Amino acid sequence: MTVPGYDAGAGASALRQAAQVLESAGLSGSLLVRHLGTGQELALDADRLFPLASVAKLPLAAAALDAAHRGRFELSMPVRIDDSSRSQGGPGIARFAHPATIAAGDLIRLAVELSDNSAADAIFRIVSPEEVTEWLRALGTGGIILRHPIGELYASLATQAADHDAAAVHSLVVQADQQGHPSPLPQLDVERANAGTARGLADLLQKIWDGTVSPAVAAPLREMLAANVFRHRLAPDFSADTSTWYSKTGSFVHLRHEAGVVEHTGGPALAVVALTRSRVPAVIQPSAEQAMGHAARILHDELV
Repeated sequence: MTVPGYDAGAGASALRQAAQVLESAGLSGSLLVRHLGTGQELALDADRLFPLASVAKLPLAAAALDAAHRGRFELSMPVRIDDSSRSQGGPGIARFAHPATIAAGDLIRLAVELSDNSAADAIFRIVSPEEVTEWLRALGTGGIILRHPIGELYASLATQAADHDAAAVHSLVVQADQQGHPSPLPQLDVERANAGTARGLADLLQKIWDGTVSPAVAAPLREMLAANVFRHRLAPDFSADTSTWYSKTGSFVHLRHEAGVVEHTGGPALAVVALTRSRVPAVIQPSAEQAMGHAARILHDELV
């Protein structure tokens, strides 16, 4: 665990408390909270790679908005989505009963605000995973690599579910993870997955907030992150009348993630990233969601 630029005694105590909160909820993972004004941060295992699940839509949206800003494509460009191009899983277009034509810019919005998998994969057909990774490298952001569209996660899960029920697959994934064995789902192997670290995501968020990323890209992206409809994880600990929470969540089998920024009215802005995996083979775990917010808030409160 790292405590750069901060009182190690106070920071170490907060980190121990945060780690205990996660452990008590059956979670292991990475936490990083960074004061975007001073650069001070508290970090727990923040350089550990995790499969990103839907958090991959954050760098995808940033790279796609930048490509549009540079004239690669028009945000108003119509994109047709039908049965052959819809991706499995999640709300939104996957549940449509009929073909639809949606502007590329609105697909980016759906991918961020609703975590729409079909919308994200439609954008991946315009800006490939490899291009997103190249954009991140050109920005000077390491620790994040995209390799595949979101739909591959659900196609891989469906293949396993053909031989096992969903609960059994979940148990197999958790068991393999606990034993250090390869995952039965290849897209959960960090050498093959869309993967990233808490530090890499915090670096990307900082560049979206500090002007490194063009305001023409950062402003609409921040608006979308503020409108994220999934508010059950870190949002309860960071939303208030005196603050604004911007974030992207990610969930898949045993993974529970969120990466965002809290802006305090008249005060500082802090990047907050939590990447976790659960050892409990259950989809619905309210205590785990609450623990993530509580642990992140402990680190936040040490820095403000």
